[in-house]
Amino acid sequence: MRGEFSRGLQFLVVLLCAISLQACNGSNNTYVPPPPPQVRVALPLQQTVTRYFELTGNTAAINSVNIEARVQGFLETIDYRDGMMVKKDTQLFSIQSNTYQAQVDQAQATLASAQASQVGANLEYQRQLNLSKQQVTTQTAIDSAKATLDQANATILNAKASLDLAMINLGYTKVLAPFDGTVTAHLVDIGALVGVSGPTMLATMVQTDPLYANFSVSEPQVLSIKQSMAAQGRTLTQVDLPTIPVEIGLQGEIGYPFKGHLDYVSPQIDSATGTLSVRALIDNKDHALLPGLFVRVRVPVGHEDKALLVRDDAIGTNQQGTYVLVVGKDETVAQKLVKTGQREGPLRVIDAGLDAGDLVITEGIQQATPGAKVAAEKVAMDAVATAGASGDAALNPDMPKSDASKTTTP
Repeated sequence: MRGEFSRGLQFLVVLLCAISLQACNGSNNTYVPPPPPQVRVALPLQQTVTRYFELTGNTAAINSVNIEARVQGFLETIDYRDGMMVKKDTQLFSIQSNTYQAQVDQAQATLASAQASQVGANLEYQRQLNLSKQQVTTQTAIDSAKATLDQANATILNAKASLDLAMINLGYTKVLAPFDGTVTAHLVDIGALVGVSGPTMLATMVQTDPLYANFSVSEPQVLSIKQSMAAQGRTLTQVDLPTIPVEIGLQGEIGYPFKGHLDYVSPQIDSATGTLSVRALIDNKDHALLPGLFVRVRVPVGHEDKALLVRDDAIGTNQQGTYVLVVGKDETVAQKLVKTGQREGPLRVIDAGLDAGDLVITEGIQQATPGAKVAAEKVAMDAVATAGASGDAALNPDMPKSDASKTTTP
């Protein structure tokens, strides 16, 4: 009995000590909030920006023709390599020419005979005129000599026309390149009879320097251009088109490396599509472009002296629209809905919704939440834009790398 009481007393002492110890430790255990996340902020970059319409279109050959046999005969030679670039008037094919050469010889003989007849008729007419002065001929004889001479002259004209026609047909036996360009693979082999029931296509030839770029401008864009030009007191005429530069780029290509100028603007909008057809002439001396390519087209439409630009990867989107995160004076994050414009390298033009004095978060976006406080480090927008995300981390190794996704919803 006494042993049980002793064990119970010991348990009570241990319990009281544990409660006292817990109370002592609890009095010193205060909550310490985590430090605010570290972010980088930058003022929007202000600079002069050329405004562009960014469109899409297709390239087309400036000249494209089918090379055809215009006379009948056997194909004798193919004088080019398939796919070869040739100069204007280069011989591409030759067709059997002996028949047409004989026709030329025949026409020349007919012309010589007609010329001889003309000489005789002219002498007879002059003789009749001399006799009339001596009053030893009749008017009927003079008229007959004059008619014979006129007929001889007409026969010469007909013989010359026949000779010209024979020469033309003989010339058609040599098929020449109509312009500088590239010839496709031949479609007819040597020895084939061509031109039997009409022109026979032998190949196709295309000229790709320069090159056309065809694209369409929407009706709102057309009205915007007209309003802009009206504000400047200008109107667009066909004469002014070569002064308007056009740049194009291929799919997956950075920038617009190919240069040219406007060449044609349709005089009316297509009511079915609501677009205006436009054509540009693009320099293609290195033949890097081919007809039929899908291209990105950029046409300048104006200048803005103090445009605001921020890093493109600092812009996000959510259900409300496009936004950027900014830091106020109390280092509290706020979300600003913005209207974005064209891209300028790693930067994006902000058309509306952002002020020049706003500090835009460019790094650490994932750690920033609207309404929460952050520890902001200020940098220059042009510097971070040049360095990029990896460059920013190199500037501050202690700062965690952020995955600045454009589709993040805070």
